[in-house]
Amino acid sequence: MRILESSEDYLEAMLMMQERFGYIRSIDIANELNVTKPSVSYATKRLRQNGYITMDKEGLITLTESGLAIAERVYERHKTLSSFFMKLGVDEETALEDACKVEHDLSEQTYEAIKRHALSARK
Repeated sequence: MRILESSEDYLEAMLMMQERFGYIRSIDIANELNVTKPSVSYATKRLRQNGYITMDKEGLITLTESGLAIAERVYERHKTLSSFFMKLGVDEETALEDACKVEHDLSEQTYEAIKRHALSARK
């Protein structure tokens, strides 16, 4: 099953918040993604139904194993691509924005080639 790009964005943001704050709350997701609270409610409902997150009585969100795997994959792509773009001379803000745009649609073959190139450039 192919996950929607917007769902990948939510999962990635949740992982980033977990790393930054140690917890994930809906209000923080809304602020991070610059979306409304009802949008977050709708998205988290879908993510719960698909088994990507759980939510406790206090509203704290936890990524499930499958949700975490998707979030980590997207976040790794984001970091690798933005770093690669900056090495090409793109300013940080643009590199981060562009990485968000292509991280979902780039083929695995092209991504792996970029990753190999980026890793070989570090040596």
